[in-house]
Amino acid sequence: MGPLWGLPSIPREFLQGEGCDHRSRQSGRERSHTGFTQTGPWKTHYTKHAGHTKATISSVGTCQDNTACSSMLQTVSEWLWWERLWLPGNVSWSDLEDSEGRVYAKASQLYAILPCALCLLVVRYLFERYVATPLADAWGVRDRVRRKVEPNPVLEQYFCSQTRLPSQANVRSLCKKTSWPERRVQVWFRRRRNQDRPALRKRFCEASWRCVFYFFAFLGGVLALYDKPWLYNLKEVWAGFPKQSMLPSQYWYYLLEMGFYLSLLLSLSTDVKRKDFKEQVVHHIATLTLLSFSWFSNYIRIGTLVMAVHDSADILLECAKVLNYAKWHQTANAMFAVFTLLFMLTRLVIFPLWLIHCTWVYPLETFAPFFGYYFFNVMLVVLQILHLYWAVLISRMFYKCVFTKLEGDDRSDEEEDDSDSSNERKHKPTHFNGSGTRGRANGH
Repeated sequence: MGPLWGLPSIPREFLQGEGCDHRSRQSGRERSHTGFTQTGPWKTHYTKHAGHTKATISSVGTCQDNTACSSMLQTVSEWLWWERLWLPGNVSWSDLEDSEGRVYAKASQLYAILPCALCLLVVRYLFERYVATPLADAWGVRDRVRRKVEPNPVLEQYFCSQTRLPSQANVRSLCKKTSWPERRVQVWFRRRRNQDRPALRKRFCEASWRCVFYFFAFLGGVLALYDKPWLYNLKEVWAGFPKQSMLPSQYWYYLLEMGFYLSLLLSLSTDVKRKDFKEQVVHHIATLTLLSFSWFSNYIRIGTLVMAVHDSADILLECAKVLNYAKWHQTANAMFAVFTLLFMLTRLVIFPLWLIHCTWVYPLETFAPFFGYYFFNVMLVVLQILHLYWAVLISRMFYKCVFTKLEGDDRSDEEEDDSDSSNERKHKPTHFNGSGTRGRANGH
């Protein structure tokens, strides 16, 4: 199968420099009527014969240049797909060729992730427009009427180039530049910040889509795992590794999950942006990297377990957000409480003590550590660090939900009161609208 393990290989004649001779084979009558013209990186060889001109275009590069380039590509390919990076010491790519009814995962199959992600984006658009939007209308989810800001080039330039939240000293300085009173400047900045914040219906539609996807993804994971011995005995994850045949259910489960996370990366610029935006980007990239590596190295059994554990809590999170947007606050609070308990159980107990223990300890009973062993476990630790970060925020929100009146969140970018009346509350957030930890702490 070769080191590329299912990826397209470089043609042999290209690697050997065959076909690089740019000298045309000419007859004796044609040699006296040949010549070259050159434009940029190309040269044109023309032959004049019997009053007709025949021209061909070829690259200026020499055979030596093509050979050196192909040799470099081949070297990079060999290093990238070096067997000791991906497989234990006693296994080679040839051992993972399909034979005797066994079908193994191949890197070339991951090309289908991009079309899958694009299809999911289309399905999401249709779902949000024809399902989530009518549901928002039925449940009375309405966008808050926002007051438009007064045109002011000085404040607009400061808002875009300096800061969205000026200090008191900066407000006084801007008052001198604009000849506006202090309260008027403060109200302008609040309204300007609200103008950039996503509307409530948009949040509702996004949460509805994720809730539906996580539900069906978790259901698919249950169907793919419920009858597998490694779900009940984690040592079975490494039985016969890496010569473990890939099942159709595992292929589709991986394809949908990786396509979904890639679609989230592609839509980050248009989705509701939270204060943990950077952590979300790190999470999505780490998840795609982890799943890709587990596919290459045939860590598919443990990969499906990791995905199922993560999806279980996310359903409750997105459902709580949908209910909260619909102003079913008591039901949403109860759902959030259940989500908190399930999150702590799956991300702080099952994931580190069972799954990471399974990948750190049990493989050493079967094979010696190699690069892939360390890389896979490091990526799991990165996810666990993100779990701890989100767990702190979720615990803080849970405490406020139970013992105090929940009105806001340190991470949320909530709408502010933009009233210019004398009794306005300075920078007072509105009722918690699901944009905080309960609204976005999807701690994968």
